[in-house]
Amino acid sequence: MPTPTVRFRIDFNRDEAIGPGKIALLEAIAKSGSLSQAARDLHMSYRRAWQLLASTNTAFVDKVAETSTGGRGGGGARITAFGHALIGSFRAFEKDVQARAARHFRPIAGRARQTAARTKRSPVVRLSDR
Repeated sequence: MPTPTVRFRIDFNRDEAIGPGKIALLEAIAKSGSLSQAARDLHMSYRRAWQLLASTNTAFVDKVAETSTGGRGGGGARITAFGHALIGSFRAFEKDVQARAARHFRPIAGRARQTAARTKRSPVVRLSDR
C-alpha cells in the first residue's frame, strides 16, 4: 500500500521560507564543509547554492552558516549552532507531519492510482494555505 508523502515549506515572513531544498543544502554543507561541494553533491550550480544560502542567512537575525573565501589556505563553510537548530527543528517537524499524514490517509491511501511514472514514488499530499 502506498504511503502518502507531504512536501511543505515554512514561511517565516512574506519573503522568506525554508523548505526541503534549503535544508538539504545546509545538511550538505554540514557534511562537506564546503558550499561548492554541497552544490555539486546536490547537482545545482554554485550560484544557485550561494543564493539559497544568502537568502537563508538574511531570513533570520542569527546566521545559519558562515563562509570563508578560498585561496592558498582554502575556504569553506560551516553551519552555525543556530543553523543546526533550524535543521533539527525542520526535520523533527517533517517527521511528525509525515507520521500524521500516514495515519490520517491510511484508510484511503490504498485507493491511490499508480501510474507508470510514479510506481517507485509515494503519492504526494500537498498542504497549502494559499
